[in-house]
Amino acid sequence: MDGENSSPAPYQVEKTPEIDRTCVTFTVGNKVGILQDTLAIFASHQVDLAKIESRPSKVTPRAYDFYVEFDSPGEEILSRLMEELNQKCTSVNLLGRAKQAQVPWFPQKISDLDLFTHKVLAYGAELASDHPGFTDETYRIRRREITEIASNYRYGQEIPRINYLPEEIKTWGEVYTNLTRLFHTHACRQHAHVFPLLEQNCGYGPNNIPQLQDVSNFLKQCTGWTLRPVSGLLSPRDFLNGLAFRVFHSTQYIRHHSKPLYTPEPDVCHELLGHVPLFADPAFADFSQEIGLASLGATDEDIEKLATCYWFTVEFGLCKEGSEVRAFGAGLLSSFGELEYSLTDASEKRPFDPFQAALTKYPITQYQPLYFVAESFEHAKRQLREFSQSLSRPFDVYYNPLTQCVEVLDSKEKIAALARNIQSQLSVLTHALTR
Repeated sequence: MDGENSSPAPYQVEKTPEIDRTCVTFTVGNKVGILQDTLAIFASHQVDLAKIESRPSKVTPRAYDFYVEFDSPGEEILSRLMEELNQKCTSVNLLGRAKQAQVPWFPQKISDLDLFTHKVLAYGAELASDHPGFTDETYRIRRREITEIASNYRYGQEIPRINYLPEEIKTWGEVYTNLTRLFHTHACRQHAHVFPLLEQNCGYGPNNIPQLQDVSNFLKQCTGWTLRPVSGLLSPRDFLNGLAFRVFHSTQYIRHHSKPLYTPEPDVCHELLGHVPLFADPAFADFSQEIGLASLGATDEDIEKLATCYWFTVEFGLCKEGSEVRAFGAGLLSSFGELEYSLTDASEKRPFDPFQAALTKYPITQYQPLYFVAESFEHAKRQLREFSQSLSRPFDVYYNPLTQCVEVLDSKEKIAALARNIQSQLSVLTHALTR
């Protein structure tokens, strides 16, 4: 097949364990030390509280209602616990037990992405038996050299430069020449606008493979996005989590020279020709980060839905441009054959709807029989935000671009701080409008 179909496809996802939780409410009077005495009951039975909330009682004057969650103990311990709570508190209610999915760990600062370095699922230095370079020992050694560089990379370092070999540059040039012939008629206007800038600023050309650090510097100036080298295919969760920090994990190795117009996995042609140009567009950059933020702490089922939305947009998305349709997905923009095919009548086209796209099955080894068409990147971002709010994550997050950290909005104080920040920005906007 001409071109490649590569993305963080939803497979090999580790199942998130469930926690058996017991929920109880109780009311205590406004008496010095009463709460400490009550919590001591839980401690005496070696029950650790996972969650505790309080508020003034609406029924009993000068009293407080408490809601607690804890890992469910045995029936005998629970019975004694409830008996002692009833002796100490005004009222006690056992709300029952509930199986609750434990929130998966997720990065909260950009340097946490270092933890993904050795979590590659596939490809990288190890090749499948059907890979074009599997029997080429020279190619395999070269792949190991390049992937080792990515494995040793840490946040804050300069991305090491690769001295690409003449054969690798020749393969790049063949891909580059074939694709750029189609960009003028098949790529979206945002891609067409940025691509000449990459040629001017980052060394894009048929006779030169750009260096990730140069491209990352350019993206940082445009939209705040950066590139990070990766040694192979990450899990859907890890890959999408990176997008939350406006970080794109990019390979540095190149496909095998025997099949320059085909690769079974992401390579530097796919990353730099397909993905990078759109990350320099503010609207698309925001849309991509929206998927990443929604993935933080999401359940395995929701990760699969988000990865599928990613597939039908960032990898294989089409968009409207007046009365015409153009390609913006990297899987299309780096695949000569599928880029041509995608805009013909051979495939079905539907308006992009994340609620529908998230549940749509797709092939990964052939051209797509169905493409979703976005009205615009801004419209798609609003749609995705609405979809994200329907997912089961019990909290919201906010990305702070100053600290490059993610803040979990799980308290009134954090929400108030965000509100003050937004209010300050609105004040600047209002003042600018009046001028």
